[in-house]
Amino acid sequence: MVKRGEIWLVNLDPVVGSEIRKTRPCVVVSPAETHNHLRTVLVAPMTTAGREAPFRIEVTHGGRQGLILLDQVRAVDKTRLAKRLGAVPKETLAATLRALQELFAE
Repeated sequence: MVKRGEIWLVNLDPVVGSEIRKTRPCVVVSPAETHNHLRTVLVAPMTTAGREAPFRIEVTHGGRQGLILLDQVRAVDKTRLAKRLGAVPKETLAATLRALQELFAE
């Protein structure tokens, strides 16, 4: 079962325009309750090459510094989830969820 805060390797291709591409780690941001009823999961891609910006959360995973790209959140079919890689720390998940609330607020 997929859980919020887990990091999954996700195949994001095909993409259009400036959407983030390739197979890369992503953080699951949707709640587990939705995963029991839907075939899709909301994920935020991670990168080690991006630049800091509003709504990008710093993260360390696998000994590498990077960013969670909340400006690139997308719904993906569960078949795109290739492999579970771990989970973000509780503090990082809390910061991510706070930023998402702010991003989607009025």
